[in-house]
Amino acid sequence: MKTFRIGGVHPAENKLSASSAIEVLGLPKQAVYPLSQHIGAPAVACVAKGDVVKVGTKIADAGGFVSASIFSGVSGKVAKIDSIIDASGYRKPAIFIDVDGDEWEESIDRSEALVKECDLKPEEIVEKIKNAGVVGMGGACFPTHVKLCPPPGSKAECVIINAVECEPYLTADHRLMLEKPEEILVGVSLLMKAAKVEKGYIGIENNKPDAIKLMQEKATSYPGIEIIPLKVKYPQGGEKQLIDAVIGRQVPAPPAIPISVGAVVQNVGTAFAVYEAVMKNKPLFERIVTVTGKSVEKPSNFLTRMGTPISKLIDAAGGLPADTGKVIGGGPMMGKALVNTEVPICKGSSGVLIMNYKEARRGEARPCIRCAKCVNACPMGLEPFLLSTLTSFDEWERAEKEDIVSCIECGSCQFTCPSNRPLLDMIRLGKSTVMGIVRARSAK
Repeated sequence: MKTFRIGGVHPAENKLSASSAIEVLGLPKQAVYPLSQHIGAPAVACVAKGDVVKVGTKIADAGGFVSASIFSGVSGKVAKIDSIIDASGYRKPAIFIDVDGDEWEESIDRSEALVKECDLKPEEIVEKIKNAGVVGMGGACFPTHVKLCPPPGSKAECVIINAVECEPYLTADHRLMLEKPEEILVGVSLLMKAAKVEKGYIGIENNKPDAIKLMQEKATSYPGIEIIPLKVKYPQGGEKQLIDAVIGRQVPAPPAIPISVGAVVQNVGTAFAVYEAVMKNKPLFERIVTVTGKSVEKPSNFLTRMGTPISKLIDAAGGLPADTGKVIGGGPMMGKALVNTEVPICKGSSGVLIMNYKEARRGEARPCIRCAKCVNACPMGLEPFLLSTLTSFDEWERAEKEDIVSCIECGSCQFTCPSNRPLLDMIRLGKSTVMGIVRARSAK
Protein backbone atom coordinates (compact mmCIF):
# COMPACT_ATOMS: atom_id res chain seq x y z
CA MET A 1 0.00 0.00 0.00
CA LYS A 2 1.31 3.43 -0.96
CA THR A 3 2.40 6.41 1.12
CA PHE A 4 4.84 9.33 0.84
CA ARG A 5 8.55 8.77 1.28
CA ILE A 6 9.92 11.54 3.49
CA GLY A 7 9.10 12.02 7.18
CA GLY A 8 5.65 11.83 8.72
CA VAL A 9 4.21 10.88 12.12
CA HIS A 10 1.36 8.79 13.51
CA PRO A 11 -0.74 10.77 16.00
CA ALA A 12 -3.76 9.08 17.60
CA GLU A 13 -6.62 9.24 15.11
CA ASN A 14 -9.52 9.96 17.52
CA LYS A 15 -12.15 9.83 14.77
CA LEU A 16 -14.94 10.09 17.35
CA SER A 17 -17.57 11.39 14.92
CA ALA A 18 -16.92 8.95 12.05
CA SER A 19 -20.22 7.13 12.57
CA SER A 20 -22.27 10.33 12.95
CA ALA A 21 -24.37 11.00 9.85
CA ILE A 22 -24.40 14.53 8.46
CA GLU A 23 -27.04 16.70 10.13
CA VAL A 24 -28.43 19.95 8.74
CA LEU A 25 -27.75 22.74 11.23
CA GLY A 26 -30.43 25.33 11.86
CA LEU A 27 -30.01 28.93 10.74
CA PRO A 28 -28.41 31.58 12.95
CA LYS A 29 -30.14 34.83 13.90
CA GLN A 30 -27.31 36.75 12.25
CA ALA A 31 -24.74 35.56 9.72
CA VAL A 32 -21.31 37.18 9.41
CA TYR A 33 -19.14 36.92 6.29
CA PRO A 34 -15.47 37.95 6.50
CA LEU A 35 -14.25 39.24 3.14
CA SER A 36 -11.04 37.18 3.39
CA GLN A 37 -12.09 33.54 3.14
CA HIS A 38 -9.44 32.42 0.68
CA ILE A 39 -5.80 32.78 -0.28
CA GLY A 40 -5.30 35.92 -2.35
CA ALA A 41 -6.91 39.34 -2.52
CA PRO A 42 -9.90 39.91 -0.19
CA ALA A 43 -13.31 40.02 -1.82
CA VAL A 44 -15.00 43.40 -2.26
CA ALA A 45 -18.50 43.91 -0.85
CA CYS A 46 -21.14 44.45 -3.54
CA VAL A 47 -24.04 45.00 -1.13
CA ALA A 48 -24.76 47.85 1.27
CA LYS A 49 -26.59 48.32 4.55
CA GLY A 50 -30.30 47.75 4.09
CA ASP A 51 -30.01 45.54 0.99
CA VAL A 52 -32.23 42.44 0.97
CA VAL A 53 -30.53 39.18 -0.03
CA LYS A 54 -31.56 35.58 -0.61
CA VAL A 55 -29.71 32.31 -0.09
CA GLY A 56 -27.20 32.24 -2.93
CA THR A 57 -27.08 35.99 -3.56
CA LYS A 58 -23.60 37.30 -4.31
CA ILE A 59 -22.56 39.69 -1.56
CA ALA A 60 -18.88 40.23 -2.44
CA ASP A 61 -16.97 40.18 -5.74
CA ALA A 62 -13.55 38.59 -6.20
CA GLY A 63 -10.85 41.21 -5.59
CA GLY A 64 -8.51 39.93 -8.28
CA PHE A 65 -7.53 36.85 -10.28
CA VAL A 66 -6.39 35.01 -7.15
CA SER A 67 -9.53 35.70 -5.18
CA ALA A 68 -13.08 34.35 -4.85
CA SER A 69 -16.58 35.76 -4.67
CA ILE A 70 -18.67 35.30 -1.53
CA PHE A 71 -22.35 34.36 -1.45
CA SER A 72 -24.97 34.65 1.26
CA GLY A 73 -26.03 31.42 2.92
CA VAL A 74 -29.09 33.06 4.43
CA SER A 75 -31.94 35.32 3.38
CA GLY A 76 -32.51 38.60 5.12
CA LYS A 77 -31.26 42.18 5.28
CA VAL A 78 -27.70 43.49 5.37
CA ALA A 79 -27.32 44.98 8.86
CA LYS A 80 -23.90 46.54 8.39
CA ILE A 81 -20.44 46.21 6.88
CA ASP A 82 -18.04 46.28 9.78
CA SER A 83 -15.17 44.19 11.11
CA ILE A 84 -14.91 40.99 13.12
CA ILE A 85 -12.16 38.88 14.66
CA ASP A 86 -11.95 35.78 12.46
CA ALA A 87 -10.44 32.33 13.11
CA SER A 88 -6.91 33.70 12.59
CA GLY A 89 -7.35 36.07 15.55
CA TYR A 90 -7.08 39.18 13.39
CA ARG A 91 -9.77 41.80 12.84
CA LYS A 92 -11.09 41.61 9.27
CA PRO A 93 -13.81 43.47 7.35
CA ALA A 94 -17.07 41.53 7.18
CA ILE A 95 -20.69 41.69 6.05
CA PHE A 96 -23.38 41.22 8.72
CA ILE A 97 -26.79 39.89 7.63
CA ASP A 98 -29.86 39.68 9.87
CA VAL A 99 -31.63 36.42 9.01
CA ASP A 100 -35.28 36.49 7.97
CA GLY A 101 -36.65 33.18 6.65
CA ASP A 102 -34.89 30.89 4.16
CA GLU A 103 -35.64 32.13 0.65
CA TRP A 104 -33.31 30.80 -2.07
CA GLU A 105 -32.33 32.24 -5.43
CA GLU A 106 -34.59 30.63 -8.03
CA SER A 107 -31.66 29.70 -10.29
CA ILE A 108 -30.43 27.06 -7.80
CA ASP A 109 -31.55 23.49 -8.41
CA ARG A 110 -32.54 22.24 -4.95
CA SER A 111 -33.61 18.75 -6.05
CA GLU A 112 -31.77 15.61 -4.88
CA ALA A 113 -31.68 14.19 -8.42
CA LEU A 114 -28.18 13.22 -9.56
CA VAL A 115 -27.13 15.05 -12.74
CA LYS A 116 -24.29 13.36 -14.61
CA GLU A 117 -24.29 14.66 -18.19
CA CYS A 118 -22.41 17.89 -18.90
CA ASP A 119 -22.07 19.38 -22.39
CA LEU A 120 -20.04 22.39 -21.29
CA LYS A 121 -16.58 23.05 -22.69
CA PRO A 122 -13.60 23.03 -20.27
CA GLU A 123 -13.43 26.81 -20.24
CA GLU A 124 -17.13 27.06 -19.47
CA ILE A 125 -16.76 24.66 -16.53
CA VAL A 126 -13.91 26.77 -15.14
CA GLU A 127 -16.04 29.90 -15.51
CA LYS A 128 -18.95 28.34 -13.61
CA ILE A 129 -16.60 27.25 -10.83
CA LYS A 130 -15.18 30.75 -10.66
CA ASN A 131 -18.62 32.38 -10.64
CA ALA A 132 -19.71 30.11 -7.78
CA GLY A 133 -16.83 31.21 -5.52
CA VAL A 134 -15.44 27.68 -5.12
CA VAL A 135 -12.15 27.37 -3.24
CA GLY A 136 -10.11 24.52 -1.78
CA MET A 137 -12.21 23.03 1.02
CA GLY A 138 -9.36 21.34 2.86
CA GLY A 139 -8.38 24.51 4.69
CA ALA A 140 -5.94 26.30 2.39
CA CYS A 141 -8.83 27.90 0.43
CA PHE A 142 -6.90 28.41 -2.81
CA PRO A 143 -9.38 29.56 -5.50
CA THR A 144 -10.24 26.45 -7.52
CA HIS A 145 -10.47 28.15 -10.91
CA VAL A 146 -6.88 29.38 -10.58
CA LYS A 147 -5.58 25.81 -10.16
CA LEU A 148 -7.45 24.87 -13.31
CA CYS A 149 -5.65 27.58 -15.31
CA PRO A 150 -2.01 26.43 -15.33
CA PRO A 151 0.72 28.97 -16.15
CA PRO A 152 2.17 29.06 -19.69
CA GLY A 153 4.43 26.11 -20.38
CA SER A 154 2.71 23.87 -17.83
CA LYS A 155 0.35 21.04 -18.68
CA ALA A 156 -1.76 18.92 -16.38
CA GLU A 157 -1.55 15.15 -16.72
CA CYS A 158 -3.90 14.08 -13.94
CA VAL A 159 -6.26 15.29 -11.23
CA ILE A 160 -5.58 14.00 -7.71
CA ILE A 161 -8.37 14.22 -5.15
CA ASN A 162 -7.35 14.57 -1.53
CA ALA A 163 -9.76 12.37 0.43
CA VAL A 164 -7.11 11.50 3.02
CA GLU A 165 -8.42 13.60 5.93
CA CYS A 166 -5.23 12.83 7.87
CA GLU A 167 -5.81 15.48 10.55
CA PRO A 168 -6.84 13.69 13.77
CA TYR A 169 -10.46 14.00 14.95
CA LEU A 170 -11.89 15.39 11.68
CA THR A 171 -14.44 13.27 9.77
CA ALA A 172 -16.29 15.70 7.48
CA ASP A 173 -14.71 14.31 4.29
CA HIS A 174 -15.26 10.73 5.44
CA ARG A 175 -18.97 11.30 5.95
CA LEU A 176 -19.25 13.18 2.64
CA MET A 177 -17.85 10.17 0.76
CA LEU A 178 -20.28 7.80 2.50
CA GLU A 179 -23.32 9.98 1.83
CA LYS A 180 -22.56 11.69 -1.51
CA PRO A 181 -20.23 9.31 -3.43
CA GLU A 182 -21.69 9.78 -6.92
CA GLU A 183 -21.91 13.55 -6.62
CA ILE A 184 -18.20 13.52 -5.73
CA LEU A 185 -17.37 11.31 -8.72
CA VAL A 186 -19.29 13.58 -11.08
CA GLY A 187 -17.37 16.49 -9.57
CA VAL A 188 -14.08 14.69 -10.20
CA SER A 189 -15.11 14.06 -13.81
CA LEU A 190 -15.87 17.78 -14.19
CA LEU A 191 -12.46 18.70 -12.75
CA MET A 192 -10.79 16.26 -15.14
CA LYS A 193 -12.64 17.77 -18.10
CA ALA A 194 -11.80 21.30 -16.96
CA ALA A 195 -8.12 20.38 -16.56
CA LYS A 196 -8.19 18.54 -19.93
CA VAL A 197 -6.86 15.27 -18.52
CA GLU A 198 -7.99 11.66 -18.89
CA LYS A 199 -6.87 10.38 -15.49
CA GLY A 200 -8.16 11.09 -12.01
CA TYR A 201 -7.06 9.58 -8.70
CA ILE A 202 -8.83 9.69 -5.34
CA GLY A 203 -6.43 9.02 -2.45
CA ILE A 204 -8.10 7.65 0.70
CA GLU A 205 -6.28 6.46 3.83
CA ASN A 206 -7.05 2.88 4.83
CA ASN A 207 -8.59 3.90 8.18
CA LYS A 208 -11.73 4.55 6.09
CA PRO A 209 -12.37 1.05 4.65
CA ASP A 210 -16.10 1.71 4.23
CA ALA A 211 -15.41 4.82 2.14
CA ILE A 212 -12.77 3.01 0.05
CA LYS A 213 -15.14 0.13 -0.68
CA LEU A 214 -18.09 2.37 -1.57
CA MET A 215 -16.07 4.73 -3.76
CA GLN A 216 -14.44 1.79 -5.59
CA GLU A 217 -17.86 0.30 -6.32
CA LYS A 218 -19.26 3.58 -7.63
CA ALA A 219 -16.12 4.53 -9.57
CA THR A 220 -16.57 1.60 -11.97
CA SER A 221 -19.13 3.76 -13.81
CA TYR A 222 -16.75 6.71 -14.19
CA PRO A 223 -14.02 6.23 -16.82
CA GLY A 224 -10.51 7.27 -15.87
CA ILE A 225 -11.11 7.55 -12.11
CA GLU A 226 -9.12 5.27 -9.81
CA ILE A 227 -9.43 4.93 -6.04
CA ILE A 228 -6.01 4.70 -4.33
CA PRO A 229 -5.97 3.25 -0.80
CA LEU A 230 -3.09 4.73 1.21
CA LYS A 231 -1.28 3.83 4.40
CA VAL A 232 -2.21 6.00 7.37
CA LYS A 233 0.48 8.62 7.90
CA TYR A 234 0.30 12.30 8.76
CA PRO A 235 0.53 14.76 6.89
CA GLN A 236 -0.47 12.77 3.81
CA GLY A 237 -3.09 15.40 3.00
CA GLY A 238 -0.37 17.89 2.08
CA GLU A 239 -0.31 18.42 -1.69
CA LYS A 240 3.30 17.42 -2.17
CA GLN A 241 3.01 14.41 0.12
CA LEU A 242 -0.18 13.23 -1.61
CA ILE A 243 1.37 13.55 -5.07
CA ASP A 244 4.36 11.49 -3.92
CA ALA A 245 2.07 8.85 -2.41
CA VAL A 246 -0.31 8.55 -5.36
CA ILE A 247 1.86 8.92 -8.48
CA GLY A 248 5.38 8.69 -7.02
CA ARG A 249 6.52 12.14 -8.15
CA GLN A 250 8.18 14.64 -5.84
CA VAL A 251 7.51 18.34 -6.34
CA PRO A 252 10.78 20.33 -6.28
CA ALA A 253 11.35 23.22 -3.86
CA PRO A 254 9.53 26.55 -4.43
CA PRO A 255 8.73 28.15 -6.77
CA ALA A 256 7.75 24.70 -8.13
CA ILE A 257 4.08 23.80 -7.59
CA PRO A 258 2.06 20.59 -8.21
CA ILE A 259 1.46 21.45 -11.87
CA SER A 260 5.26 21.33 -12.27
CA VAL A 261 4.96 17.53 -12.10
CA GLY A 262 1.69 17.42 -14.05
CA ALA A 263 -0.72 17.20 -11.11
CA VAL A 264 -3.78 19.25 -10.17
CA VAL A 265 -4.73 18.52 -6.54
CA GLN A 266 -8.21 19.22 -5.18
CA ASN A 267 -9.94 18.31 -1.93
CA VAL A 268 -12.84 15.84 -2.00
CA GLY A 269 -15.09 18.54 -0.55
CA THR A 270 -14.05 20.78 -3.43
CA ALA A 271 -15.06 18.08 -5.92
CA PHE A 272 -18.52 18.02 -4.33
CA ALA A 273 -18.71 21.83 -4.42
CA VAL A 274 -17.75 21.74 -8.11
CA TYR A 275 -20.58 19.28 -8.79
CA GLU A 276 -23.07 21.58 -7.08
CA ALA A 277 -21.71 24.69 -8.82
CA VAL A 278 -21.70 23.25 -12.35
CA MET A 279 -24.66 20.84 -12.28
CA LYS A 280 -26.94 22.56 -9.74
CA ASN A 281 -26.03 26.25 -10.25
CA LYS A 282 -25.36 26.39 -6.52
CA PRO A 283 -22.70 28.81 -5.25
CA LEU A 284 -20.49 27.82 -2.32
CA PHE A 285 -22.37 29.00 0.77
CA GLU A 286 -22.44 25.91 2.99
CA ARG A 287 -20.11 23.09 3.98
CA ILE A 288 -19.77 20.10 6.32
CA VAL A 289 -18.08 20.84 9.65
CA THR A 290 -17.00 18.32 12.28
CA VAL A 291 -17.58 19.29 15.92
CA THR A 292 -15.72 16.91 18.22
CA GLY A 293 -13.59 16.32 21.29
CA LYS A 294 -13.18 13.68 24.01
CA SER A 295 -15.51 15.53 26.39
CA VAL A 296 -18.07 16.57 23.76
CA GLU A 297 -21.47 15.06 24.49
CA LYS A 298 -22.35 14.40 20.85
CA PRO A 299 -19.45 14.47 18.34
CA SER A 300 -21.15 15.43 15.08
CA ASN A 301 -20.87 16.41 11.43
CA PHE A 302 -23.05 19.37 10.50
CA LEU A 303 -24.03 20.78 7.11
CA THR A 304 -23.55 24.41 8.04
CA ARG A 305 -24.24 27.68 6.23
CA MET A 306 -21.24 29.99 6.05
CA GLY A 307 -21.51 32.88 8.46
CA THR A 308 -22.93 30.76 11.29
CA PRO A 309 -21.17 31.39 14.63
CA ILE A 310 -19.22 28.43 15.97
CA SER A 311 -21.15 28.69 19.24
CA LYS A 312 -24.27 27.44 17.42
CA LEU A 313 -22.45 24.28 16.28
CA ILE A 314 -21.11 23.67 19.79
CA ASP A 315 -24.62 24.02 21.24
CA ALA A 316 -25.95 21.52 18.69
CA ALA A 317 -23.24 19.04 19.75
CA GLY A 318 -24.30 19.22 23.40
CA GLY A 319 -22.74 22.47 24.55
CA LEU A 320 -19.32 23.49 25.79
CA PRO A 321 -18.00 20.84 28.22
CA ALA A 322 -17.16 21.94 31.77
CA ASP A 323 -13.53 20.82 31.39
CA THR A 324 -12.89 22.80 28.19
CA GLY A 325 -9.33 24.02 28.02
CA LYS A 326 -9.17 25.23 24.43
CA VAL A 327 -11.39 25.49 21.32
CA ILE A 328 -9.52 24.82 18.10
CA GLY A 329 -10.57 25.87 14.62
CA GLY A 330 -9.58 22.81 12.57
CA GLY A 331 -7.70 19.78 13.86
CA PRO A 332 -5.10 19.45 16.63
CA MET A 333 -2.06 19.45 14.33
CA MET A 334 -2.64 22.48 12.08
CA GLY A 335 -5.65 24.15 13.68
CA LYS A 336 -5.45 27.34 15.71
CA ALA A 337 -6.96 28.20 19.08
CA LEU A 338 -9.96 30.51 18.76
CA VAL A 339 -10.23 33.72 20.74
CA ASN A 340 -13.98 33.25 21.17
CA THR A 341 -16.80 31.01 19.96
CA GLU A 342 -18.57 33.74 18.00
CA VAL A 343 -16.08 33.30 15.15
CA PRO A 344 -18.14 32.51 12.02
CA ILE A 345 -17.87 29.38 9.89
CA CYS A 346 -16.07 30.20 6.64
CA LYS A 347 -15.16 28.31 3.47
CA GLY A 348 -12.09 26.73 5.09
CA SER A 349 -13.75 25.71 8.38
CA SER A 350 -13.37 21.93 8.36
CA GLY A 351 -13.82 21.33 12.07
CA VAL A 352 -14.19 22.58 15.62
CA LEU A 353 -12.17 20.65 18.19
CA ILE A 354 -12.88 21.13 21.89
CA MET A 355 -9.87 20.06 23.95
CA ASN A 356 -10.05 19.39 27.68
CA TYR A 357 -7.66 20.97 30.18
CA LYS A 358 -5.29 18.00 30.15
CA GLU A 359 -4.98 17.89 26.34
CA ALA A 360 -4.77 21.65 25.95
CA ARG A 361 -1.93 22.12 28.40
CA ARG A 362 1.51 22.18 26.83
CA GLY A 363 4.43 20.44 28.44
CA GLU A 364 7.22 22.63 29.80
CA ALA A 365 9.77 23.43 27.09
CA ARG A 366 13.22 22.06 27.83
CA PRO A 367 16.59 22.45 26.08
CA CYS A 368 17.03 20.74 22.73
CA ILE A 369 18.86 17.42 23.17
CA ARG A 370 19.88 17.20 19.47
CA CYS A 371 18.01 13.92 19.00
CA ALA A 372 17.03 14.84 15.40
CA LYS A 373 13.53 13.41 15.76
CA CYS A 374 12.13 16.60 14.25
CA VAL A 375 14.41 16.17 11.23
CA ASN A 376 13.25 12.59 10.71
CA ALA A 377 9.60 13.64 11.03
CA CYS A 378 9.69 16.62 8.67
CA PRO A 379 7.89 15.68 5.42
CA MET A 380 9.69 18.47 3.57
CA GLY A 381 13.19 17.29 4.50
CA LEU A 382 13.95 20.43 6.52
CA GLU A 383 15.79 20.86 9.82
CA PRO A 384 13.13 22.26 12.17
CA PHE A 385 15.45 22.66 15.18
CA LEU A 386 17.75 24.85 13.06
CA LEU A 387 14.93 26.93 11.55
CA SER A 388 13.52 27.54 15.03
CA THR A 389 16.90 28.62 16.36
CA LEU A 390 17.54 30.93 13.41
CA THR A 391 14.17 32.58 14.02
CA SER A 392 14.90 33.13 17.69
CA PHE A 393 18.13 34.94 16.74
CA ASP A 394 16.56 36.93 13.86
CA GLU A 395 18.88 35.26 11.35
CA TRP A 396 16.54 35.91 8.43
CA GLU A 397 19.06 35.61 5.60
CA ARG A 398 20.24 32.22 6.87
CA ALA A 399 16.64 31.10 7.48
CA GLU A 400 15.79 31.92 3.86
CA LYS A 401 18.86 30.01 2.69
CA GLU A 402 17.78 27.00 4.77
CA ASP A 403 14.45 27.06 2.88
CA ILE A 404 12.13 28.06 5.73
CA VAL A 405 9.46 29.08 3.21
CA SER A 406 9.06 25.41 2.18
CA CYS A 407 7.64 24.55 5.62
CA ILE A 408 4.01 23.41 5.27
CA GLU A 409 3.33 24.11 8.98
CA CYS A 410 2.08 20.56 9.58
CA GLY A 411 3.37 20.44 13.17
CA SER A 412 5.08 17.04 12.83
CA CYS A 413 8.27 18.46 14.31
CA GLN A 414 6.60 19.87 17.40
CA PHE A 415 4.50 16.71 17.84
CA THR A 416 7.57 14.47 17.94
CA CYS A 417 9.87 16.69 20.05
CA PRO A 418 10.67 15.01 23.41
CA SER A 419 11.68 18.38 24.86
CA ASN A 420 8.34 20.06 24.09
CA ARG A 421 10.06 22.77 22.08
CA PRO A 422 7.63 25.22 20.41
CA LEU A 423 9.19 24.47 17.03
CA LEU A 424 6.15 25.15 14.87
CA ASP A 425 5.39 28.42 16.66
CA MET A 426 8.88 29.74 15.99
CA ILE A 427 9.01 28.47 12.40
CA ARG A 428 5.64 30.07 11.59
CA LEU A 429 6.99 33.38 12.86
CA GLY A 430 10.21 32.97 10.90
CA LYS A 431 8.45 31.90 7.73
CA SER A 432 6.06 34.86 7.74
CA THR A 433 8.95 37.26 8.42
CA VAL A 434 11.12 35.86 5.62
CA MET A 435 8.20 35.89 3.18
CA GLY A 436 7.59 39.54 4.05
CA ILE A 437 11.25 40.35 3.37
CA VAL A 438 11.12 38.50 0.05
CA ARG A 439 7.96 40.36 -1.02
CA ALA A 440 9.50 43.70 -0.07
CA ARG A 441 12.64 42.85 -2.00
CA SER A 442 10.62 41.87 -5.08
CA ALA A 443 8.63 45.09 -4.95
CA LYS A 444 11.74 47.25 -5.30
